[in-house]
Amino acid sequence: MDTVLFQEERVIKKNDLLSKVDTGVREFILSNLRDIDASTFYWDDTIERDKITKLVDGYKGYGNVHRINDIPRINKFFERVNQTLNKGDYYVMCMETKDARRTRILNKYPRFLSRPYYMLDFLVKRVLPKWNFTKKIYFWITKGRNRVISLTEGLGRLVSCGFEIIGYQRVGYKTFILTRKVSEPAYDMQPTYGALVKLRRVGKDGKLFNVYKLRTMHPYSEYIQDFTFKRNSLQSGGKIKDDFRITGWGKVFRKLWIDELPMFINFFKGQMKLVGIRPLSKHFFNLYPEDLQQLRTKVKPGLLPPFYADLPQTLEEIIDSERRYLHSYLARPLRTDIKYFFRATYNILIKRARSN
Repeated sequence: MDTVLFQEERVIKKNDLLSKVDTGVREFILSNLRDIDASTFYWDDTIERDKITKLVDGYKGYGNVHRINDIPRINKFFERVNQTLNKGDYYVMCMETKDARRTRILNKYPRFLSRPYYMLDFLVKRVLPKWNFTKKIYFWITKGRNRVISLTEGLGRLVSCGFEIIGYQRVGYKTFILTRKVSEPAYDMQPTYGALVKLRRVGKDGKLFNVYKLRTMHPYSEYIQDFTFKRNSLQSGGKIKDDFRITGWGKVFRKLWIDELPMFINFFKGQMKLVGIRPLSKHFFNLYPEDLQQLRTKVKPGLLPPFYADLPQTLEEIIDSERRYLHSYLARPLRTDIKYFFRATYNILIKRARSN
């Protein structure tokens, strides 16, 4: 009897919130899932993870219309949602992205007020939460409410917590993200969040090591590399085309190689050499042919890759360039690195070769 009453109570709550779900959100869900619509989701409006309970029979997924910007511990909330769903169940998340927030603020006030207000808002609610010495002060003042979050961070947090991204849609100033549970959460306690990041890369003998770089991407970008690659493919030079994960100042850092200066830490630790192949993530490493993967693991990666000596345009050309370098290096190490160093330096200084 209690179970029946409990289910009826949930249905009433669900139907009440369903009527408040925007038409655009309903169409977004139906267009992505086709035979499943918003009425088969249990809809909620909460920031309290303890109130999330297991879905009863008949529901295909869980939807929350409250912005994650107001949730103090976002990953813990996502982990709780993950625990309440079966593998294959759906989850719809709502957020206000930093770009939508900027538009909302600039449209809300006169120009002479909106610009200073936006800069102050960005500093307090975007920058302060990222520094260890200000994070506690920020959360003490705001309780974690109304935080500024990029779309990349929202997507990356979801993937890190065991969800696959199906699609996302902006409705007004809110963005709704449709996901599917595919695994247990990663419980990552050290995501790339600060200014100095450590990125897992494939090194000599196939061992993974941390490459040090200055941040040029939004937090949690590493979790959606595969998602971004599938949506955007590659551009000239072998980088992901129109990569929305890169910040505005990150593009400047990359053009001037400022982001790669901390890699000298890897050089002095003996994990990298001056000239050599680029250290790759597991995702990009697996795009390479098996013979080149084996060649790559025989040597240390380098700070100055053969890319700048040969200036290849496509992934196939990059693969051929690295294969030529590796065969030459394994036969004549010192001679090869000297030749490639001067060719790369000439292209960088004279031909103004740059990375994207």
